[in-house]
Amino acid sequence: VKTGVLNLDFLYYLTSNIIVLLMFVKFRELRTATNFIIINLAFTDIGVAGIGYPMSAASDIHGNWKFGYTGCQIYAALNIFFGMASIGLLTVVAIDRYLTICRPDIGQKMTTRSYNFLILAAWLNAVFWSIMPIVGWAGYAPDPTGATCTINWRQNDTSFISYTMAVITVNFVVPLSVMFYCYYNVSATVRRYKASNCLDSINLDWSDQMDVTKMSILMIVMFLVAWSPYSMVCLWASFGDPKAIPAPMAIIAPLFAKSSTFYNPCIYVIANKKFRRAITGVIRCQTRQQITINTQVPLTTSQQPLTQ
Repeated sequence: VKTGVLNLDFLYYLTSNIIVLLMFVKFRELRTATNFIIINLAFTDIGVAGIGYPMSAASDIHGNWKFGYTGCQIYAALNIFFGMASIGLLTVVAIDRYLTICRPDIGQKMTTRSYNFLILAAWLNAVFWSIMPIVGWAGYAPDPTGATCTINWRQNDTSFISYTMAVITVNFVVPLSVMFYCYYNVSATVRRYKASNCLDSINLDWSDQMDVTKMSILMIVMFLVAWSPYSMVCLWASFGDPKAIPAPMAIIAPLFAKSSTFYNPCIYVIANKKFRRAITGVIRCQTRQQITINTQVPLTTSQQPLTQ
């Protein structure tokens, strides 16, 4: 039964994110700068689902880690890589929302190359932090259950503590501060224009813009829900006794982290009007001509098709 549940979870996580990618390929209207960032997020989800779940499920059934030292290093590094890439890309989405809604003077100057640079920076940052434990800053090892590999928090030496503090600062505190700043200003800007009844005079599709912004906020909240337990385990191991960490918490923390692959596809469909129209049309077997994705309004840079 346990194996069947794991297989169903894996198939759902993988399939849901692949559907998002297929919608992006099928509908040219979805190929905007903002959605391209979200598509990169879908790739991070597919990476976790396609690599993490099969290996951890096989080890869980086997009773301990069964892929050896090299497999442990690769598995842990890829999970850290995709996790760091996710929060980096979420930060890029927040910056895009801020520039598009609060600073259209700057947002309209953003080009496809500008967005590609920000996306590349998020991926390169993830590469750096995932490789560091392999080359000697902290390290990777099987967790207490033996089913997965992660940062070796049971060895809370100076190397581990410095790595953990650097990761939390660079990849959690700073990005989240940027996100909250961006979305606070987005909310304030919308309230200000609503109060003055000036929304109609702004060269923005506020319906779709706020649609994407709500989706972005939801992704941030669910990302925190997914990764907070893992962060607490690392902090506990850094400043307390790793042996005192309860076994249930050690087991649940990585499971919560991987659950982020479940949230994003749901948020895409529920909160993003354009994705919802596309997927609903496909489910109803409508022809390409019958499915309306765009609203007929002037487009900002972040809404324009990447092929233009």
